[in-house]
Amino acid sequence: MRTGIRAAGMAAASALALTAGQAAAQAPTTLTMAVGAPVTSLDPHFHQLSPNNAVSDMIFDKLVDTDAQARNIPGLATEWRAVGPTTWEFKLRPGVRFHNGSEFTAEDVAFTLQRLPNVPNAPSSFAAFSRPIQRIEIVDPLTIRFHTAAPYPLLPLDMTNVRIIDAQTHANVTTEGFNSGGLAIGTGPFRVVQHRSGDRIEFERNAEYWGGAPHFQRVSYRMITNDAARTAGLLAGDLDFIDQVPTTDIARLRNDPRLHLSEIVGLRLIFLGLDHLRAENENSPHITDNDGRPLGRNPLRDVRVRRALSMAIDREAITGRIMDGAATPANQFLPPGTFSHVADLPPIRFDPDGARRLLAEAGYPNGFRIQLNTPNDRYINDARIAQAVGAMWTRIGVRTSVEAQTWAVFVNRAGRQEYSAHLIGWGSNPDGSHPMRNIIATASAERGWGASNRGRYSNPRLDALLVQAMAELDEGRRERLLVDIQRMAAEDVAVIPLHIQTNIWAMRRSLQHSARVDELTRAQDVRPATMR
Repeated sequence: MRTGIRAAGMAAASALALTAGQAAAQAPTTLTMAVGAPVTSLDPHFHQLSPNNAVSDMIFDKLVDTDAQARNIPGLATEWRAVGPTTWEFKLRPGVRFHNGSEFTAEDVAFTLQRLPNVPNAPSSFAAFSRPIQRIEIVDPLTIRFHTAAPYPLLPLDMTNVRIIDAQTHANVTTEGFNSGGLAIGTGPFRVVQHRSGDRIEFERNAEYWGGAPHFQRVSYRMITNDAARTAGLLAGDLDFIDQVPTTDIARLRNDPRLHLSEIVGLRLIFLGLDHLRAENENSPHITDNDGRPLGRNPLRDVRVRRALSMAIDREAITGRIMDGAATPANQFLPPGTFSHVADLPPIRFDPDGARRLLAEAGYPNGFRIQLNTPNDRYINDARIAQAVGAMWTRIGVRTSVEAQTWAVFVNRAGRQEYSAHLIGWGSNPDGSHPMRNIIATASAERGWGASNRGRYSNPRLDALLVQAMAELDEGRRERLLVDIQRMAAEDVAVIPLHIQTNIWAMRRSLQHSARVDELTRAQDVRPATMR
């Protein structure tokens, strides 16, 4: 296992940042970006949501950053190492200041980590990233140690999820205070000038940023969830840059000489969550018999039913016809090439006849009725995908209606376990422990697990293996444990994976972009095309 990472290339990085800062004066002064999903909060610890995280990365910094391939690199920490079996030491970057001039120190790190489990009404808490820490030791203003109850190899990875705030400025801050814009104060490359919730965020560059001044003096970060409107804005010249390029527009934009695309296979899995909360002899909220009467059972607690629903889905048709090739059929959370990807897990075979046989074997020869819920403004083609799945389920006798809602309504209801089946996505870190403890592990406030386990799947054997994996210092053994855990989740059909998205951005030809596997759309990743 790597027990330390030293910033051997920091001198070269600093020189590159200086060059970028000098060139910024000659760059276009304003960048107008449009994103396809709403940013629901400027509180960096309120909701584990990619659009929120992207904006947080523009305002705040983390101890450990990630590059475009999601590999750990120095951030506010210049180096870190395990100084004992249960102790991690982080050396902090000197001379860093918050937007309001406050000096960044170890006190801010300690304050931030103590805040994570105490954010009221968080739809998807960040608490899992601080729970393993039993004690925080401030050695000096630029050295901090984290003591854990057991060996914990994932602590540097966890720190890639935690944006640092100012202990003094944010001592009594609320989520509403961050959302006002006035208290969205970090050490990041941009300062918030104005926040119009659900519409746009106006930024100005932090000329004193430790990583070098950003290329653009101002950034207008707009939320345009209508696909046609984003494309139209780019073609009309009202927008410089868009994300979530509509799949129906990919060929058109690719062939426009004024524009070009930036793309990479990402880490975003689109999947179906199922109701594991209600017992087998209880009614699930949106399942009835074929006459609309309460079924008296929750068929989703039967693995044969879950397997039948998965087998009924033609993933190749969805990725080919609906996603226009901008996705890859999935049988698990992580794509090939990532840590703990299960290489020998067979593809999920499209077999409607086999699905009907499984339903009959489970006691549902005539099927039942179910409602599939989905957002209609969050993921690429989300509502269209749900409609296709609904039609496929109906063909095997599970008569499916689809209800599409705005993300804000959908995610709150999903968090209250109001659905029988729902379509949702998860953008993982490239490590199997991340989706397992957030999506699959039994929900536990004490452990900080299951924050996004909206179907309330629970498997004590899986949880026990996950405890072992998260305390295993040998990377080879840890990966084998995570592979076993993910195979167990797949065999039990804890969720139904559909596909992994290809991340695609479109922009003026005068711009360049560093495509990220984590799909975050950030102004610091955009630069004038003349820069390298």
